[in-house]
Amino acid sequence: MDSVINNKIIAISQNKTWLFVPATRIDRVAKAFASGADAVIVDLEDAVALDSKATAREALQQYHDSADYQPIWLRINKAGSEEFFKDVVLCQKMPNLAGVLLAKAEQVADIESVYQLTNLPVIALIESAIGLYQIDSMAKAVGLAAFSYGFLDLCNDLRVQVGTLAADIIANQIRYQLVLISKVHELAPPIDTVYPDFNDEIGLSARVNLWSQMGMSGMLCIHPKQVAVVQQALEPTEIELSFAQRVVEEYERSGQAVFEIDGQMVDAPVIERSRQLLDK
Repeated sequence: MDSVINNKIIAISQNKTWLFVPATRIDRVAKAFASGADAVIVDLEDAVALDSKATAREALQQYHDSADYQPIWLRINKAGSEEFFKDVVLCQKMPNLAGVLLAKAEQVADIESVYQLTNLPVIALIESAIGLYQIDSMAKAVGLAAFSYGFLDLCNDLRVQVGTLAADIIANQIRYQLVLISKVHELAPPIDTVYPDFNDEIGLSARVNLWSQMGMSGMLCIHPKQVAVVQQALEPTEIELSFAQRVVEEYERSGQAVFEIDGQMVDAPVIERSRQLLDK
């Protein structure tokens, strides 16, 4: 694997919050970083009307070349579209980008063309049934660092009714597929989709608990106020930390492969999980 991509995979795995900023509002980028987000994504796709894209690209270039620039990720338009090629040309002029999010990825060639033309790591956004069907083959693409997905777009394509138990089942199936395939192909764990209601802190916290327990690495955010909620939801509880500490201490003291703490059997997987928790 390319060493640059491998390093990006490690970095992506550590990013928990990915905050979107419309490319028409470059003035919000500094505020996005100030929110504590681990990564900022400037959106040139859905957040920008067709007749505003050229102006947005100019503003992006100016920001990239300014003294205020901080490395951003850029969401570009679907491969093969006219806007895609304009976005790629822009990326070539901005070598200090952190990477690219490719909207509506559907095939290996989509990802590899972005990487070959920009030399930037790619996060592939799965937003269609075809894209979901092709994730195993796309996972082999040179330049791919991670997957994420657009659940509302997928629901529209699959004719799934959003906000229903059926939609929750489909969402978890998507998460499972992405987690499994990302692990098998040594990609960064996938990044969960957006939570649309940025005023619903309870619902957002529940969503964070769900995807983190499933083994995903982070979450796309649409509002700065979501950043702190996500980060807080990911903090282990005192009870969890205390248990993990006692597990590791007992293992190091006794050297036993299997033992008991608080009536719970502890073996190798529990010991490893406890170490991971304490390392975080």
